[in-house]
Amino acid sequence: MSQTNTRKALGKGLEQLFNSEMDFNTFEKDIVENTKKSDVVDINIDEIRSNPYQPRTHFDEESLSELAASIKEHGLLEPIIVKKSIKGYELVAGERRTKASKLAGLTTIPAIIKNFDDKQMMELALIENIQREDLSAIEEAKAYKKFMDNMGYTQEMLANRFNKSRTYITNLLGLLKLPSLVQDMVITGKISASHARVLSKMEDETEIITLANKIVRENLTVRDIEDISREEEIPKRKQIKHEEKDLKLKIYENTLREMTGSKAVVSKKKIVIPFDSNSDLDRIMEILNVKIGE
Repeated sequence: MSQTNTRKALGKGLEQLFNSEMDFNTFEKDIVENTKKSDVVDINIDEIRSNPYQPRTHFDEESLSELAASIKEHGLLEPIIVKKSIKGYELVAGERRTKASKLAGLTTIPAIIKNFDDKQMMELALIENIQREDLSAIEEAKAYKKFMDNMGYTQEMLANRFNKSRTYITNLLGLLKLPSLVQDMVITGKISASHARVLSKMEDETEIITLANKIVRENLTVRDIEDISREEEIPKRKQIKHEEKDLKLKIYENTLREMTGSKAVVSKKKIVIPFDSNSDLDRIMEILNVKIGE
C-alpha cells in the first residue's frame, strides 16, 4: 500500500473511531493485519517513549507483572505501533505491552512504524483509553484540558468530537478544581468520580480534603457525602444572610452618622442617636425633617 493510500486509510479509521463505528482494538488490529511481516521491525526498547499526550498516569502494577510473566513464557504476540520522532520513537498503541516487556527483561520489541501528526496522536491517546473504560475521571479531564490548551478546542467542540454531552465535559473539567491530593485519590481509585463530583461543588479546600479522607476511612457513599455537604451548607447560608443583614445595618448607621454628625448606632431593633443638648436635638430633628406639631 502506498504512503498516500496508507494515510487515507488511517484517516478513515480515525473518523470511524470517533463516530463509534470502530473500537480502538479493531483500529489497531486493522493496522497490524494490513502491515506486511517484513515491515514489522525490532526496535530498541530504550528508544521508545510514551505518547506525550498519553492521559494515563497510573498503571496497575499487579496487572503489568502478570503480563510480563506471560511475555517471558510466550513472547510478545502482537507488535506495538509507534511513530518516528526526533529522538527514537513515540508510542501510538501498546503502552502496557511496552512496560511489561521491560519488566520481562526484553531489550528489543517488534513494532510497526506509522506516521501520525500531533493532533492525531492526542486524539488516539484519548480515544484508546476512553473506549477501554479504565481511564480515571481526572486523567480524562486532564486530556480534555490539553485539547483546549493545545488545540484551541471549546467545550462544545470537545463534546461533538468525542461524542459526549456538553454537561458531561463541563462536569468532568470541574473536577480539576479539586486539590491535587484529592485528584490523586480519584486516579488511584480510592474515591469514585461520583464522590469527586460532589466534592467539586464545595469551596473550602481544607473541608474538601477532610471529607475526602473521611470517605476513604469510613467507606462513605455518595448519598452520605451529599447529606454531609448539605448539612454543612445550611449554617453557612445562615451566616451569609446574617452578614448581609449586618452589612445593611452598617450602611444605615454610617449614613445616619454622616447626616447628623453624631455617633448614631443602628442595631437589629433600634436606632440610637445621641445628642449633647436641646439645641443639638433640634438640629438633628431638622436634618431628619421631623416636625413636631405645636
